[in-house]
Amino acid sequence: TVKIGEVIYKLKPPQNPELVPIKHISDSLPQTVAEHLRWIMQKDLLGQDVFLIGPPGPLRRSIAMQYLELTKREVEYVALSRDTTETDLKQRREIYSGTALYIDQCAVRAATQGRVLVLEGLEKAERNVLPILNNLLENREMQLEDGRFLMSSERYDKLLQEHTKQELDNWKIVRVSEDFRVIALGLPVPKYKGNPLDPPLRSRFQARDIYYLPFKDQLEQLYKAAPNIAAERLSQLLSVATTLCSQESSNLGLPDFPVDNLLPALHMLNTFPMMSSQQLVHRLYPYKSILGKEGYTAVEGVLSRFELMDGRSQTAPCSILSVSSTRDLEGHADVTLRVADKDITFQVPAGTKELRPPNSSCTFSSTQSHSQLLAEMMQSHMAKDMCLIGAKGCGKSVIAREFAEMLGYSMEPVMLYQDMTARDLLQQRYTLPNGDTAWRPSPLVTAAAEGKLLLLDGIHRVNLGTLAVLSRLLHDRELDLYDGTRLLRWDRYQTLKEQLQLSDKQLQERSILPIHPSFRVLALAEPPIVGASTNSNSRDQQWLSPELLTMFLYHTVTPLDKAEEMGLIQALTPNVPKEAAEQLLHLTHSLRRTNDTTAQSLASSLSTRQLLRICRRLSQYPEESIAHAVNKACLSRFLPRLARASLEKSLANCSILDTPDPNQTCDFSCMVKDGVLTIGAVSAPIYNPDDKIKVPDVLFYDNPQHMMVMEDMLKDYLLGEHLLLVGNQGVGKNKIVDRFLHLLRRPREYLQLHRDTTVQTLTLQPSVQNGIITYEDSPLVKAAKMGHILVIDEADKAPTNVTCILKTLVENGEMILADGRRIISAEGRPNTILMHPDFRMLVLANRPGFPFLGNDFFGALGDIFSCHAVDNPNPQAELAMLKQYGPDVPDATLQKLVAAFGELRSMADQGTITYPYSTREVVNIVKHLQKFPDEGLANVVRNVFDFDSYNKDMREVLIEALHKHGIPIGAKPSSVKLATELPLPEVKMTGYWTLNQGGNDRRKMLCPTETHPIDIKGPVSLRVQPYPLNRQESRALSFSEEKAHWQIPMNEVNIICDAITKDDVLYVATCNPVCLYTMKEGGETIQCMELYDVFPRTISGVWQPFVTVAPLGSPLDGQVVLHEEQSNTVLHLDLVTGSVRRLMLSLDSEQPPTRVSNWWGSKEHQGGHKMCRDFAHKNWLLFYKEDGTHVEVLDVLEGQVHSISLPIKLKSVFLAAEDRWLLLESNTNKKFLLTKPMHMAAENSGVWSGETDFALIPQMLSCEQLPVENLSAALDQKIVSPNRLLTDTGSFARIVVGFPDLVSPNEVYSFMRPVDLSVMKNSESGAHMFLSGGLRTSTPKQQNCVSLISANQVVRALPPNKVPLTELYPKDVTPQLTAAYLEVADLNSKKVKYIPVPRSMSVSPYTNWLTKVSESDVIIAPLSSGGVVTVDMGGHVRLWETGLDTLQRSLMEWKNMIGTEDGRPIQITIQQDSTLDVTAPKHGKIDPNNAPHVGGNQWAGGTGGRDTAGLGGKGGPYRLDAGHNVYQVSQAEKDAVPEEIRRAALEMAEKAFKDRLKEIDMSEYDAAMYERFSNAVRRQVQSLRIILDSLQAKGKERQWLKNQALGELDDAKIIDGLTGEKAIYKRRGEQDPEPGSPQQKPKRLRVLADVSGSMYRFNGVDGRLERSMEAVCMVMEALENYEHKFKYDIVGHSGDGYDIELVRADKVPKNNKERLKVLKTMHAHAQFCMSGDYTLEGTDASIKELARVEADEHFVVVLSDANLERYGIQPERFAQVLTSDPQVNAFAIFIGSLGNQAERLQKTLPAGRSFVAMDTKQIPQILQQIFTSTMLSSV
Repeated sequence: TVKIGEVIYKLKPPQNPELVPIKHISDSLPQTVAEHLRWIMQKDLLGQDVFLIGPPGPLRRSIAMQYLELTKREVEYVALSRDTTETDLKQRREIYSGTALYIDQCAVRAATQGRVLVLEGLEKAERNVLPILNNLLENREMQLEDGRFLMSSERYDKLLQEHTKQELDNWKIVRVSEDFRVIALGLPVPKYKGNPLDPPLRSRFQARDIYYLPFKDQLEQLYKAAPNIAAERLSQLLSVATTLCSQESSNLGLPDFPVDNLLPALHMLNTFPMMSSQQLVHRLYPYKSILGKEGYTAVEGVLSRFELMDGRSQTAPCSILSVSSTRDLEGHADVTLRVADKDITFQVPAGTKELRPPNSSCTFSSTQSHSQLLAEMMQSHMAKDMCLIGAKGCGKSVIAREFAEMLGYSMEPVMLYQDMTARDLLQQRYTLPNGDTAWRPSPLVTAAAEGKLLLLDGIHRVNLGTLAVLSRLLHDRELDLYDGTRLLRWDRYQTLKEQLQLSDKQLQERSILPIHPSFRVLALAEPPIVGASTNSNSRDQQWLSPELLTMFLYHTVTPLDKAEEMGLIQALTPNVPKEAAEQLLHLTHSLRRTNDTTAQSLASSLSTRQLLRICRRLSQYPEESIAHAVNKACLSRFLPRLARASLEKSLANCSILDTPDPNQTCDFSCMVKDGVLTIGAVSAPIYNPDDKIKVPDVLFYDNPQHMMVMEDMLKDYLLGEHLLLVGNQGVGKNKIVDRFLHLLRRPREYLQLHRDTTVQTLTLQPSVQNGIITYEDSPLVKAAKMGHILVIDEADKAPTNVTCILKTLVENGEMILADGRRIISAEGRPNTILMHPDFRMLVLANRPGFPFLGNDFFGALGDIFSCHAVDNPNPQAELAMLKQYGPDVPDATLQKLVAAFGELRSMADQGTITYPYSTREVVNIVKHLQKFPDEGLANVVRNVFDFDSYNKDMREVLIEALHKHGIPIGAKPSSVKLATELPLPEVKMTGYWTLNQGGNDRRKMLCPTETHPIDIKGPVSLRVQPYPLNRQESRALSFSEEKAHWQIPMNEVNIICDAITKDDVLYVATCNPVCLYTMKEGGETIQCMELYDVFPRTISGVWQPFVTVAPLGSPLDGQVVLHEEQSNTVLHLDLVTGSVRRLMLSLDSEQPPTRVSNWWGSKEHQGGHKMCRDFAHKNWLLFYKEDGTHVEVLDVLEGQVHSISLPIKLKSVFLAAEDRWLLLESNTNKKFLLTKPMHMAAENSGVWSGETDFALIPQMLSCEQLPVENLSAALDQKIVSPNRLLTDTGSFARIVVGFPDLVSPNEVYSFMRPVDLSVMKNSESGAHMFLSGGLRTSTPKQQNCVSLISANQVVRALPPNKVPLTELYPKDVTPQLTAAYLEVADLNSKKVKYIPVPRSMSVSPYTNWLTKVSESDVIIAPLSSGGVVTVDMGGHVRLWETGLDTLQRSLMEWKNMIGTEDGRPIQITIQQDSTLDVTAPKHGKIDPNNAPHVGGNQWAGGTGGRDTAGLGGKGGPYRLDAGHNVYQVSQAEKDAVPEEIRRAALEMAEKAFKDRLKEIDMSEYDAAMYERFSNAVRRQVQSLRIILDSLQAKGKERQWLKNQALGELDDAKIIDGLTGEKAIYKRRGEQDPEPGSPQQKPKRLRVLADVSGSMYRFNGVDGRLERSMEAVCMVMEALENYEHKFKYDIVGHSGDGYDIELVRADKVPKNNKERLKVLKTMHAHAQFCMSGDYTLEGTDASIKELARVEADEHFVVVLSDANLERYGIQPERFAQVLTSDPQVNAFAIFIGSLGNQAERLQKTLPAGRSFVAMDTKQIPQILQQIFTSTMLSSV
């Protein structure tokens, strides 16, 4: 008997003594334990089942085992997990020799044999599994699957009195032993995680709370364990432990301290008394890793309270000196550590292999911190299993391997994944060759039996309930397996062997095995996310639970510091360029140091592992840029906008610049020569495959960009990397990979992943043949075996927990398959597959994030691959590629497509549209156009864009973008709007020009010239500012003469005064202030040079400069001469370098005017200085002053001025040719012809006077002659002669035949105007109508008349009042308002047409100045391509096509793009060879009723018949249409909706709108006002809502539910299916959240809007207040109806304070009226508040306030106009505030302020956190970016 206290228990000898627990009782029992045992004994005697409840740890189990050992009871132990099913408890089927038998499981065995059933972990089992025990517990009854019935002993014994044993056996009744008891062990559930107890189950147990041992008992145990340690220190340690387990500490959210681990930890302390207690505590309780700031300080507080903060004073062990095997103890090693300055030797378990001295490995480079870590691990190794916590890629696996090799362990890596089951961990089922089912031990079990080091990689991924299965193995080194095998601790096994005197073989037959004494577990995990709530995503789980804390001792692997990492890199990649490595580390460490979440996530993709990879590559290719490598490693192309900005800023701060490769210009070609493949600059040998069929072959057109990607891939491939290609859809990832493998001639295996991919399907496919399970190798296994390349496509579609298993394969070259085989990289043991050295993986994935919403493959595994971002090809590459797809498609079409799609892609990058349009779409369009060339482009692009046709906003954006690039989607072939043509008057000969050069010498005068060099002042360097040129094609919806237009970015008070073109460059000069803009006709940028500083300040109206520009020719291309007419300033500008020089022409030009009042006071018009620039391309210019007598010729190249004195006063000069100039005398209008020798060196030039009609004052004289055919066409006679085209106000054009070369009288032919232009009344036109009264005083400076010699046209810009509008427009039509009309007189077709030029958007307020520039609102210049360009006064540039031939051509192209729609209906014709032969053709009978006839050969006028006249038949004599369906509507009309229906729809909408207003009682005026704000941000709201919706849908994705009775067959359960089980299916369903995991809280957002006075004051300048209101409106609209996901409030800050409430979080506006009220409040407040700036305080207060609120994430967005400096606020302080709380993501948007204040601010603020909206229109966009890249990344 056993007696505890006064309770006596009578022992019975056990049937199976090997099942009785052994060596559990310690020598001295603490009193508390004795009390617990006594209580259990009482319950046992009562026959009641007990439930031991208490905190996690081995104590409850050890008490139960001690009790069973005392009472000599056999035990059936089962650890419950979430995968436990009823078959694990009752009966499981197995197949033996072809028969399925039922095998009793633990509960049934215990009941029938009278054992004690120990159930551990009741809170882990799923809800409805345990109730099957209910009846067994209460009545000791249970119905079994095989028909037997368990019955309680009393009833059975009663029945035995009446029936024989035989009868009961026939009835299949089985007696439950009276000794059967159940001991359940569980955690209290509301405090810990798990399923709460089922009430019926709970009521059947008697509970006992087993808390940690009392302080005294424990202290005694500790004294015993560590005799070398001062008692005081032990009690302090225990006090800390007890404090951290108290109720108060768990209220703080601190997990329980693992008190039970103190004992093993003291073994350590006993050997190393000098070890610091703080260190010890941290190993037991790694509070730095698991707790947030509050918890951390709380723990430190407790430690310092008990004087244990001694981490600084005492040193850690610094290195391992030696490792040698112990002589007298087998399986141990002596390890000597150097601690401080003492060497301490101690013994630790060791493996079976040869030991290896430290620091002797070639692949492991030891650094200070790592050798210290290894020394600490040695210490822990003597006591207990360990867990290494460290970020990914920081070297955990390497350290573990090094540790194992030092101690001679063989490692057994087990990669854990999320849906791993307890079965996968311990044992799996398989079938024997004869079809019997059996159990195969998992690597974990074999490792335990063979004494290996078990490496559990990724315990942070596995579900806690699954890991709990191991707790007994880790604490007690005991394990019960599914097939009934028991593994015992080595010493217990030996004792058992001695007690029972059995041999190993006999014990093995009873399935009892020892666990090898050297067996140890080393777990690896990523750091828990501090303070993360436990969402359903396991990645964010706070995995380190109190339960796990008891299982291991924890070591954190700290990231290396810079010097160590540098040493490591140099040791492992010796020839890496040093400065490159230093820059890399500088960047990485600057990212790791910040407490900004975006920077942290970037730093995680630059882990040590990635750095080594980059350095390996740099040592191979030292010329590569680091920026490229970093961008590749971070996949910066696909980062959210904010993260990308942050990365770019960090790169810039570390002065890592992206230097473009010098060899990028060379074309990338690939060639195969003598078995060597060369791509770009890299070559590789070609593979000679055995399996030729598997080498991919694909249609691939080379283009430089893809070649660059392939070169990059080849570099990494040669370095032995596995590759990961990430990109949007349709950018050619598969093509590139296939082409790459084709070039290398590598066979490939292909795996496509999807949502339902499981770990099993990745590796093996089980199937059943003749009752035996066989495994098919998956492509992965085949590729590894044969050395093929494995291409894994759509890797982001599979759950990341599945793809994680690729890690061991890539990293260690090991992988365990479901059938027990394993892939290994080195020769080794049996049952393995040797991984072929040529095996590689190429993984393809879409980019993370919206709209793909795959799983973040890159985030989980990007670290172990070399990543390549694949982007759409750049425009040139794409164009080249499309040309190969569509050789016959016109180039113009391809260019338009490429441009339009380029624009759409950049919009997708900015988040304006959601779908990233890719090359695949363009290629499909081009293929279509190639095959059906006459279908219009506008129709074919709909094949891509019809997906978006129902989304209104999206459609508008698309159409706008397509129209901008001239793809006329939606245009009708009929919408051609060319200007009306009027006939020109007949050409008449109107007179002669004769040269008087008779005897009278006065007629030919010689003019003296003198030459002197130019005096040059300067140069001054000015900034050339580039602006984007936003060119819009004009022929989108209709076809007109206008080709394209764009706006010059100029100030609205500025005035355009000159425009000129050279080749395809347009120069535009403005004069208030003076600026010069240059742009290429098809270019992307506008260069602007502000000459504000060169010219004296212009006081409005006092001095009004007027500049003209002359672009120079080769070799001075890109340089211009600028001439200011009034001050006669001549500047030479170099637009490339931005240098400005002043040229002094005459020596006297320096003297200031004598009377100052001259040039501004006097009213009479001063003669200006003029420049003739007709021969600027020859680099000479001519200057003269009106009413002057000098002409100055400037030769720019030679730097000389030739000054010619004239005998006459000049009015104007026309350069008819280089050596003939036409001069006009000032008062008489006499004309003189100046001929000069070709070389200026001659002293004199002659002037001849000519006799002509003096009335003719030329406005423009062409300097070239009309070609012969044009001349003949114009004059209607065949004529060859020199000629010039001349215009004046009285004619459309005049042609002077014979001028200037022939001496004989020159004939003048004129196209006269009905009314002279100068006579027409100048009624004020255009924009000036309402501005200035009175007539224009002087003639405008710009004549606005150009001649297009090649097109034989004269074009002038006329104000509307000089245009015969009555002839152009019908009577009842009022002409549109225009800036001007272009009058095009075509001398070939003898027509004149007037093209209206649209009005400019804005006009400078200086109207009288404007009127001096030009009489109409535009300036025109000829284009080299034929046509003219106009620039209106608002700076809007338009290109016009006027030539008839070019217009004709363009119209054809345009119509082709729209596609021809001939009104004929489409007929479907099926060609059947009808068997009846064709008889003679005939007319056929005419049907009197004219009914339609189809087929046959009788009636005339049928369709589809034979022989008779009709439509579409065969063999009839002629077509005859008898009028069936002749009435054809044009397609367009058919498609149109009848007008009355449209009107009805509109009225309905309007009525609904009014009703809605009435309902929320809002006036229509208010509604319109609200619309103004709402419409401005409609698109952003729309796109945000789309993203929110899809993210919400993603969050609802269903999970696999296992163990179902219906659904799809679960591969893992195939054998269970063979044996006939039911629950072997899986199906998708909504997974209930893990019990105990907190609810998801909404995200918390606060918008802090600036409503200070300055917002109102500057609103007029840039609309900042309105933009802020729009932004607020956007937030309110986008988050409407998402209140459960986002709680937001809006607060204002101004001089009145920083918490002006606009929207309360609990009362958000529900409709437009309430929203408008918020906006009105903002406006009113800004208008009436005090001045002052509370941005800083407001931000600070908001961050603090939000941090107090419980939420998943916190966001603060601050809108402010960056007026900080004015109030003396340091930007650094603002930066500190923004990042003051790591929990709160704060962003600041500064509204562009005065000067560059905001830009300077942004430089000091953290990247990705602050934005400057120079243009207030960007505010809503920026807000949208913040939303998409942070908040929505994890909804």
